[in-house]
Amino acid sequence: PDPVALYAAHRLGLVRLAVLLVDDVQSAEDVVQDAFAGFLGRAHRLDDPDKALAYLRTAVLNNARSALRRRRTARAYVAPHEVAPEDPSSRAVLAEEHREVIAALHRLPERQREVLVLRYWSDLSEGQIAEAMGISRGTVKSTASRALTALERQLG
Repeated sequence: PDPVALYAAHRLGLVRLAVLLVDDVQSAEDVVQDAFAGFLGRAHRLDDPDKALAYLRTAVLNNARSALRRRRTARAYVAPHEVAPEDPSSRAVLAEEHREVIAALHRLPERQREVLVLRYWSDLSEGQIAEAMGISRGTVKSTASRALTALERQLG
C-alpha cells in the first residue's frame, strides 16, 4: 500500500477516533502520527495490503492505551490541578450537540468506551473490533451491550 495515499485518506478519521479515546486533539494527533511511523517500518512485511487500515486502527488503539497509561502515571505523581477550558480546536472536532454523550462516554470503563468508539464512530464490525482489540466476538457483543446500558442510564 502507498503510505502517502493511506495517510491522506485516513489520517483525519484516525485522529477523530483517537480523540474519542484520549480526550484531547494534541495527544490524538501524536497517537496517530506514532501509528503511521510504526506502519512505515512494517508496511513491507504486510501480507495483505487491504489490511493496512486495520493495522493502523489497531496501532491507534494500542497507542491510545499507552498514552492513557502514561497520563495516569504522571497524574499519580503530580498534584491535582484545575482543568483548563477547551481550546477552539477541540470544539471544532467535537460538535456542541455531542458534548453530553462524549462526557458520558468518557465515564465508561476503558474497554467499553473502546468497543463503542470502534463500533459506532469507526463503523467496524464485531469481527474487526475483536481483531483490533485482541478479544473474542462474544466479548465485543457483551461489552457493547453493557456499555450501551450504562450510557442510557447516564443520559436518562
